Amino acid sequence: MQKVKETIGSINGLDTKAQQQMEQHLNNLTKPLGSLGLLESLAIKIAGITGHTQPEIDPATVIVMAADHGVAAEGVSAYPSEVTQQMVHNFITGGAAINVLSRVSNASVQVVDIGVNGTLQLPGLINKNVRHGTNNMAQGPSMEREEAIAAIEVGIDVAQAAIQN
Repeated sequence: MQKVKETIGSINGLDTKAQQQMEQHLNNLTKPLGSLGLLESLAIKIAGITGHTQPEIDPATVIVMAADHGVAAEGVSAYPSEVTQQMVHNFITGGAAINVLSRVSNASVQVVDIGVNGTLQLPGLINKNVRHGTNNMAQGPSMEREEAIAAIEVGIDVAQAAIQN
């Protein structure tokens, strides 16, 4: 839990000055005000997060955290849990939509098994499985508090490692 507390403590508020500068920059471009829609609000938000109007986000990394969720038994998912392992394989081999978008964006893809219901041994897969799928939350808690904290800490570790590389 200490890692979670430290991470939360290191998060600063948005840099409103950078956001204002980005908004001014966007409004001064030769285009109708607001014509880029969500792209403009995203640019303003990124400026607020990074504190820069021209942040460097290269090299970019997309982190896919793969897990099975017990609530899928309730029919709330588009696909059954059996598809998860196939999708992880597809992510690893570069055949999923996120891989295509990442290639176009010059971003790398890291795939993490955080809770797939089964044992996967694939080259390039980061194995950090906290548990093999969650329980069905419609019937009770999906996981224990300690498991949830462990999963959050895996996310912190993987993100920090990606930032360092």
